Amino acid sequence: MSPVSLSRRAGLALGLTAALGCVPQLASAQAFPSKPVRIITPFPVGGGPDGVARLVADKLSKSWGQPVVVENRPGGNGFIAIDAFKRGAKDGHDLIVLDNVHLAAYPSLFKKLPYDTAKDFDTLLPLFKTYFFFTVAANSKYKAVSDIVADAKANPGKLNYGSWSIGNPVHLGSELFESATGTQMEHVLYKETTQLYTSVSTGELSFALGSAATAGPLQRAGKLRFLAVTAPQRLASFPDVPTVGESGGPKGFEVTGWNAIAVPPGLPAAVTDKIRKDIEQALSGADVQEKFKSFGYEPFPTTRAQFTQFVKDESQRFGDVIKKANVSLD
Repeated sequence: MSPVSLSRRAGLALGLTAALGCVPQLASAQAFPSKPVRIITPFPVGGGPDGVARLVADKLSKSWGQPVVVENRPGGNGFIAIDAFKRGAKDGHDLIVLDNVHLAAYPSLFKKLPYDTAKDFDTLLPLFKTYFFFTVAANSKYKAVSDIVADAKANPGKLNYGSWSIGNPVHLGSELFESATGTQMEHVLYKETTQLYTSVSTGELSFALGSAATAGPLQRAGKLRFLAVTAPQRLASFPDVPTVGESGGPKGFEVTGWNAIAVPPGLPAAVTDKIRKDIEQALSGADVQEKFKSFGYEPFPTTRAQFTQFVKDESQRFGDVIKKANVSLD
């Protein structure tokens, strides 16, 4: 047999092997899901993240022909939900919703976590993101972010801001603002967001970062003002609110909150691709986009590679802020 014939036969064999190797992948994707799917979430019933998860679950139920249920496991820093996910199905029939605190902040805030972001999750895609506003009382003397910076520099340690926990985006975003402006302010903790933004409206707090969902009700009631938004450009829903840079603060200052869907690691690529594609399709619906507006959320379209890099960058940025502020939760 000639060398050419041998080479051709070898090529055909390799091609057949590769084609056969794709069969299990295609079969697994076509068979998924073969039973009800559970979306575990660390957030309570009724909030914005819960609302988005339920909209997505409803659309997936229809497209997959299987029940997709949202299981709320709030509390314990999200560890209760994460533990349920880790003990759950490993074949993709259990998904979990995580946010930037779980994925990007907690690894620096806790010396020992009950999970490993690299080993316990395959984070597929973000569901949404939200930007924050610098909120002040309606009658506050601050008319721009530059006024807050000037006052903080003139009175080190005298200004205060609030949040509802250590390590949430509002807290870390405020710490980042202190670092970026070379100022020192006091962080005041509140048990709930309603109490927090009421304190801003009465002048008990100098300012606080807040989203359209959390601070919006008092802003619409005329008790709060939005000085600036922590976004790269003005939001279409708030065209009159300048960016932080436009308001005299640090240029390019950006703080976001975001939620993402993760699956167990090691699933066939065809299955993860199917889950990602179908969730992207669900998120593109007009009713979902309308719900985003009511919650003050923004779509977050991105490739897997881009999102993986984004999470790494967020983790580095939060880690630097946490280290500089010497903040820890254990």
